[in-house]
Amino acid sequence: MSILEVENIAFSYSGEILYQKASMRLFEGEHAVLVGPNGTGKSTLLKLLEKTLTPDQGFINWVPNKKIGYLDQYANINPNLLVKTYLYDVFLPLFEKEREMERLYESVVTSSPKDHDRLLNWASALGDQLLQSDFYSIKSKVGNIIHGLGLTMDILEEPIKHLSGGMRAKIILGKLLLGDSDVLLLDEPTNFLDVRHIEWLSKFLVNYPKAYIVVSHHEEFLMEIANTVFALENGNITRYKGDYTYYLKERELRMGQMEKAFVSQQKFIQKTEDFIQRNIVRASTTKRAQSRRKMLEKIERVVAPKHDKTYHFQFPFASATGKDVLTTIDLEIGYQEPLLEALNIAILKEEKVAITGKNGIGKSTFLKTILGIIPKLGGEYKWIDTAKIAYFEQDSVFDEGLTPFQVVHIKYPHFTKKEVMSLLGNHGIDYEMATRDINTLSGGEQTKVRLALLRHQKGNVLIFDEPTNHLDVNAKEALKEAMIKYQGTLILVSHEKEFYSDICDYEITLFVT
Repeated sequence: MSILEVENIAFSYSGEILYQKASMRLFEGEHAVLVGPNGTGKSTLLKLLEKTLTPDQGFINWVPNKKIGYLDQYANINPNLLVKTYLYDVFLPLFEKEREMERLYESVVTSSPKDHDRLLNWASALGDQLLQSDFYSIKSKVGNIIHGLGLTMDILEEPIKHLSGGMRAKIILGKLLLGDSDVLLLDEPTNFLDVRHIEWLSKFLVNYPKAYIVVSHHEEFLMEIANTVFALENGNITRYKGDYTYYLKERELRMGQMEKAFVSQQKFIQKTEDFIQRNIVRASTTKRAQSRRKMLEKIERVVAPKHDKTYHFQFPFASATGKDVLTTIDLEIGYQEPLLEALNIAILKEEKVAITGKNGIGKSTFLKTILGIIPKLGGEYKWIDTAKIAYFEQDSVFDEGLTPFQVVHIKYPHFTKKEVMSLLGNHGIDYEMATRDINTLSGGEQTKVRLALLRHQKGNVLIFDEPTNHLDVNAKEALKEAMIKYQGTLILVSHEKEFYSDICDYEITLFVT
């Protein structure tokens, strides 16, 4: 049974047409993923389905009384709430039912005998409803989600404002998974998850008895969870009834067929137009030429298939450093209290190092400490005098109202307009994207702008904090290749082992004593 009907929707965002007459159907219990390169409108489509946005044309219809859970990692939530208050809010109707049941049992004592049976039956009925809702296993459910996402139960007593960005994102995801929705709409749920927690989420979703649509660029994750693939292609939504591996093979076949059909039709159109041009002015053949012109006007044109963008990432290298690039001696990092045991680390010239550890352990804090962005709590760190550092910050915020063109031009004011546009183009940002508010771009497109800012920043130490979040597959491969080619020292924080294992010489794992 179809629980969602999307019919001929059109939608434009900041002048860019994302969909034209796009349609799709989601069926009861279907496990679907939504794929496509950065900028094709995946996150926007989820917002349309969730009705945060409204299509310009067409309609989106859900079967009535379906509970839709939407993952918004950037949701505004009260920072002063305790985590347990935020999570247990999912079960508020059940807690209210429990309080009502207790009130009824208490009122039996003071009520008249004639009301006893009525009150007891009412309270008993509420108790049965709580049992059916698995109310008494709530604590166990919360614990399963907390541990599955790589957190510990003591986080329940923490105010949300004390959480790292990754921990906050996990709590938002956890609340959604606890909500028992009829349909889940998940936008990049693996961001900030380590490998084993992605595996846990995969199993959770595979066993989820209801429907979902997931947006992710994590291919192994997609291969685990999908039995249907919706692909955003050429402004339309193409349905592939099969897993992600089937989609990759079938898409390649379809793209080849579309390419042949397009080339064949273009040859036919050119041949017909040549005939019309030669014969339209001759009295003896003008009717035939007019007939062919009418035929051309009615022909349904095959759209040229859009091929995935290619990227040209590169990080310039300055002069070499000496041997001991970074040394830490009993370095303590954190805010009021140290997050970790004291760190004694030595990173040498031209080494490529992955900084790993559980989310919230302090990986970003470590980077910000050795960069002097936040103060150390104790111990020492020392950079070699010749170190020239280029830093990619995770989800840094752009000033309101700036375009990507302006962002790059501020960084490199001596660049001509052509040089700025060429730089952005090499990073997958076309003219339309380059000239609109950067905060209207997708997460992947904003990441590409940040990478573009490093293109002419000469250094001999590159520091990256989770650069693959939001990036599509082709962009990740291009970034990996650029990091492998880099001649200097590389310090990389990433939760994607399949990404950093091909790049880095070794890992430094942070852990709490």
